[in-house]
Amino acid sequence: MAFKKDDNFGEWYSEVVVNSEIIEYHDIPGCYILRPWVMEIWELLKEFFDAEIKKLKSKSYYFPLFVTENVVQKKDHFESFAPEVAWVTKTGNSELEAPIAIRPTSETVMYPYFAKWIRSHRNLPLRCNQWCSVVRWECSNPIPLIRSREFLWQEGHTVFATKEESDEEVLHILELYRRIYEEFLAVPVSKGRKSEMEKFAGGLYTTSVEAFIPNTGRGIQAATSNCLGQNFAKMFEIFFEGENDPTQKKKNKKDKRSLVWQNSWAYTTRSIGVMVMTHGDDKGLVLPPRVAPIQVIVIPDPLLEDADTAAIKGVCGTIVYTLNQAGIRADLDARENHAPEWKYSHWAMKGVPLRIEIDVKDLANKQVRVVRRDNGAKVDIPSTDLVEHVKVLLDGIQDSLFETAKQKRDACIEVVHTWDEFTAALNDKKLILAPWCEEEEVEKDVRARTEGDLGSAKTLCAPFDQPDLPEGTVCFASGKPAKTWSFWGRSY
Repeated sequence: MAFKKDDNFGEWYSEVVVNSEIIEYHDIPGCYILRPWVMEIWELLKEFFDAEIKKLKSKSYYFPLFVTENVVQKKDHFESFAPEVAWVTKTGNSELEAPIAIRPTSETVMYPYFAKWIRSHRNLPLRCNQWCSVVRWECSNPIPLIRSREFLWQEGHTVFATKEESDEEVLHILELYRRIYEEFLAVPVSKGRKSEMEKFAGGLYTTSVEAFIPNTGRGIQAATSNCLGQNFAKMFEIFFEGENDPTQKKKNKKDKRSLVWQNSWAYTTRSIGVMVMTHGDDKGLVLPPRVAPIQVIVIPDPLLEDADTAAIKGVCGTIVYTLNQAGIRADLDARENHAPEWKYSHWAMKGVPLRIEIDVKDLANKQVRVVRRDNGAKVDIPSTDLVEHVKVLLDGIQDSLFETAKQKRDACIEVVHTWDEFTAALNDKKLILAPWCEEEEVEKDVRARTEGDLGSAKTLCAPFDQPDLPEGTVCFASGKPAKTWSFWGRSY
């Protein structure tokens, strides 16, 4: 590693994602080749999330990536995405009669067909999900996995008869996103509600899980679960008949149709970038065991030229087989063109949680040496007890990574009450928790007053876990009565 995490975070991150074989740079800026190491992590996350949403009776769909101009330019929604939309204007040598957009998100692709498919309350709820890529041509300073022009994501779109059903699902999906980050990626997040300025364009309200990178002092929107309300239903005329929503006003007494309620929710490969930033160190990537494509790498170390290498490799192969049979993702590095020390460094760079070394002495003593990637601790374990010891070690690494990350994140949280405290905390790269009046003009003013080379501060979310707000508490920025505590900071 040419760069250290604490000295030059940006260059360190760029080096880690390439050297650990997560990505390769493409010749189009802002687009990246996702290599097998990162795709296997994505697939492990997909396996968990897909199983959970199928419990909710969500069905898999795939909609085209192209959107016609007249549909994508629906007011309210399009205005937010307009600067990011990539357009196809030509095929071969011929100009298209009308440009075609490449989806930045799929509401306008899907909802004309929802209007076609939904007629009665018997068609509800409708729950669809797709795993795909989207294009947002908006990056002046792209960051691999964090801000890229094309990225992979999961996007769910659901339709209900009532707001109560919609509200319930919003929080259920948000909890699944929390679990992805905290239980799999070992990254602490805060669940909360976005401000009106930061909510999904055209939606009723947006909830999110928010992560924080202590080294840069920047928050990062990790995933969102949106209640779209009935705005899109009005745009695309999505009605249902029967079992009417009692809150819906009818045009006349004979009109039995009601507008549906809709949600959308998504998380992306950004999640893996957040994991890299959170756990990586000066040796490279550090992977939580639950998402590591290889949890244990076994490396024979003959030590002596006349050592019984065949016997050592045989034991190594047996260990890999035993671990795999126990459900542990293990592999053997028996390459003869690299020294053991080179292999140790290689697999440390790739972040494999545990390394097992076996040499002549280990063979004679019927033991193995196990080395943890997260803290470098070494322990000799009898070969007969290996499976149980490895399981305990992997669980310990998973828990330790989360607790360490949480302690670092929590140490960055600073509670402020005044503008001077706010600006000091912002300059000190803190995750700021401040009382706020919830007025949009005040948030705009905060952005304007903090604009600089590092970007401006904004709301991240109003956490669901709210501290007490004593009567008489005033907004840190306006002096008006505060209505909520909100996280603020610079963000990616």
